[in-house]
Amino acid sequence: MASAVRSEADQRVVGNLPLELTSFVGRRRELADARRLFETSRLLTLTGIGGVGKTRLAIRLAGALQRVFRDGAWLVELGEQTDSDLLEDHVAVTLGVRSVSSADPLQALIDYCADRSLLLVLDNCEHLVDAVAVFVGAILRRCAGVKILATSRESLGLGGEVTMRVPSLTTPQQQPPEFEGIAQYESVSLFTERAASVVPGFTLTEENKRAVAHICHDLDGLPLPIELAAARLRGMSAEQIMNRLSDRYRLLTTGGRDVPSRQQTLRLSIDWSYDLCSPTEQQLWGRLSVFSGGFDLDAAEGVCGQDMNSTEVLDLVTALVEKSILIREETDGDVRYHLLDLLREYGHEKLESAGEYSALRRSHRDWFEALVVHAKAEWISGRQAAWIARLGREQRNVNDALEYSISTAGEARSATRMVGALYRFWLAGGLLVQARYWTDRALNAEDRELDPFRVDVLAIDAVNHAMQGELERAEELVDESWRLANDLADVRSRGLATWGDGYVDTFRGNFDTATAKLESALTLFRLDKNLLHVVIGLDTLGVAYFLSGALDRSVECNEEILAITVPADEMMFQAFALGTLGLVSWLRGELDAASDYLTRSLRILDAPMNSAWCIEPLAWIAAAQRDWKHAAVLLGAAAMYWQKVGGRLAGLPGLSAHHDTAAETARKAMGDDAFDKSFRSGFAMSEGEAVAYALDKRSSVTTASSAEGPHLTPREQQVAELVAQGLTNRAIAEHLVISLRTAQGHVEHVLTKLGFSSRAQIAAWYVSTAQERDSREVNGSAGRS
Repeated sequence: MASAVRSEADQRVVGNLPLELTSFVGRRRELADARRLFETSRLLTLTGIGGVGKTRLAIRLAGALQRVFRDGAWLVELGEQTDSDLLEDHVAVTLGVRSVSSADPLQALIDYCADRSLLLVLDNCEHLVDAVAVFVGAILRRCAGVKILATSRESLGLGGEVTMRVPSLTTPQQQPPEFEGIAQYESVSLFTERAASVVPGFTLTEENKRAVAHICHDLDGLPLPIELAAARLRGMSAEQIMNRLSDRYRLLTTGGRDVPSRQQTLRLSIDWSYDLCSPTEQQLWGRLSVFSGGFDLDAAEGVCGQDMNSTEVLDLVTALVEKSILIREETDGDVRYHLLDLLREYGHEKLESAGEYSALRRSHRDWFEALVVHAKAEWISGRQAAWIARLGREQRNVNDALEYSISTAGEARSATRMVGALYRFWLAGGLLVQARYWTDRALNAEDRELDPFRVDVLAIDAVNHAMQGELERAEELVDESWRLANDLADVRSRGLATWGDGYVDTFRGNFDTATAKLESALTLFRLDKNLLHVVIGLDTLGVAYFLSGALDRSVECNEEILAITVPADEMMFQAFALGTLGLVSWLRGELDAASDYLTRSLRILDAPMNSAWCIEPLAWIAAAQRDWKHAAVLLGAAAMYWQKVGGRLAGLPGLSAHHDTAAETARKAMGDDAFDKSFRSGFAMSEGEAVAYALDKRSSVTTASSAEGPHLTPREQQVAELVAQGLTNRAIAEHLVISLRTAQGHVEHVLTKLGFSSRAQIAAWYVSTAQERDSREVNGSAGRS
């Protein structure tokens, strides 16, 4: 009987965790991560901005764990507790500790908890963080059976503390194609469920899914504002809510009476975070709102810290990270920070009210103008790769700086200077549409002063239009560049006008005049002693001579480029030169040499434009060597790249015959169905997979797929196929209904067994082995027939 009573008591739920009044949506990964972290630490702090769902996650985690603790799980809500001197007493009251023998509530709590096994959940610690840290430290040192789960907008800063940032819910991108599959996103599920509780029968439909997706995206996937938005369905449609989110603070003001007052409106929630910051932290929060798409520390120092030293800026940025205002992200050793859009909008409002906005916009423009000019100055150097990565991260900030310069009277010269400096970056990345957009806009900006940088933009824009087949407009731009160069009457401007003129002739197919003009431009660039322009001139001239059939002179130009760029560790023009040498070798019938040049180029620079120019002729070589399937896959991969960079063979129709011959012979040899299947497999590849395939990882593939090679289990074969389809580990786990850790383990096993180091190699291997299987099936069928 006693044992039965004990068993029943052991199954009872002890504590004061509240029952959930609404469904708990998503967060499977966060729950799993938090449980794992809590296994190895006695103090876990969930951090994140207000409204991100820290409290709900903590209560759900505590509920899952409370049976582990003999004396239960206890929630101590600190949000409305403003006096730090009463903290211990507040905890004591929650636990039911009423010691009359001690005037020290902390000691009373230690005495109470010393022999107990319990989980203490301290919710909303940020405004009492110092007092909470002292209290938690004392409890953990003296009470071995106690674990503490805290929620705060910043960590407690204690030794042994493990922190986990609670992210926003998964959210659709702003304009996913047809908004397919949006129901899988956690933020959409939350909105839909809360909407159904407000408007019975509400479901996601073809008519409302676009609006719901936009609402969830615009609210950064934050549960609090999403729930407030759903509550507005009592009087508005989803479309109306979406259209009125421009004034989201005023719109989202209808939180339930059962939530803390600070969270009854979105505005109060963010005000709460703002009030917890020091005046200098508040000031920097506002200033940082000038950045778009995040920022690096040096940008924060340069734009926002003119009245501070670098140490002060670093300390303030760190403090804002700890208070969950800023999100810190690290990729490949580079640390970057950003504000969620809601907090950036709030900061912008504070910046405007402080009267600092106009000055900060100009400071922002000046800093990013200097950044891109510095990148141009170091382009022919070993720093080029770092600059390509940096400019890639800063595209939104750079675009904002361009927009400011174009739309502000008297600032057009900054726009033309920036566009001229950015063109090589755009070209390397195949961002020709973006290049044309900004060159056109910069040229349309009003500026009465004689602008030497405008010649750069006129020449660049002429080439852009010629590359896309708009030769009449290209000629107009060339004429204008000549008029301005003659007005400026300097070597640099005349060299640029001559270069643009010769390059446009190249696209016209007027190779005699093109090479003559480009030779003249190169002479002027040498006189100007501008190394970047000299390399650009040699590159363009080498292409023109290649197309004209003067292959020896093309080789001379490209070998001079290599003599300059290889010792400097430059990448882009070195890769371009190797690619052109590969094309020369192709025309000479030197297929092995051509393949070597092209694969070397691709290894150096796998940016979209260069990848297209390398993979396309590698397909011609494969067809010439009668490797039909390889040719078809490469043609598909090249088509994928050409689609991204905006036109096959970048406006040089003279090369189209080589493409057509390769495609026609491969199709004839394989048959339409087999060719189309291989072409589609190449076209469906990611950029990394296409590069891996083109670099012929099939040497490893052959070994791995042979009878003597490593054997993959059926599950590992499935995982390899999903990797080849471009799925992440998380997506693989969901597809196969296995844990993320198990999926990660399978991918690691596949990499180890095949001797590979990247997912792209797995993808290339899978495509190739699939082709081998197809080939065996075809041959087997032919043999049987």
